[in-house]
Amino acid sequence: MVNRALIGVTVVVATTGLVGWSHQSATPAASSSTGNVGTSTAYPPEAAPPQTSRAAKWIDLKPGDCLAEPPPSDPAVVMVTVVDCSAPHLAEAYLRVAIPVDAALSGTANAQCNAGLAQYAGLPGADSGYAITYLIDSDQDRTSNNPYPSTVICLLQSAQGKSLIGSAKH
Repeated sequence: MVNRALIGVTVVVATTGLVGWSHQSATPAASSSTGNVGTSTAYPPEAAPPQTSRAAKWIDLKPGDCLAEPPPSDPAVVMVTVVDCSAPHLAEAYLRVAIPVDAALSGTANAQCNAGLAQYAGLPGADSGYAITYLIDSDQDRTSNNPYPSTVICLLQSAQGKSLIGSAKH
């Protein structure tokens, strides 16, 4: 028999720093042959990529998946909305890691997610400006000899609770 349990925990890592990245284009200054220096030419804004979304099971989230809504805390919620990271989103998955059956879940998850955030975002957790959230897929099939039956899915969110734009991946 396979039991799956949702365990969600949020840990605030820092409250200052960058919250997300966005791409902005500068309008270049143009000069004409008549000597009008400093005259600017307006260019149309860059076309935004199409905003696509898809429904996915939270247990299938992979690093780089961005969520339109916060990660679920209700065990009855199975599906989440994954959006392109260039669109506003509230969380980004950045690490999946298997953990042993006898591990202290919160300590192991916190340690793994903190280390993973530094690698993914290029900043240590305390300097990143992100809150760390994780979900635990407790796929504990006691009929098999699997020493790593649970998976921690680490997600980052804005420490201020704001929407993110762009991926935190460096």
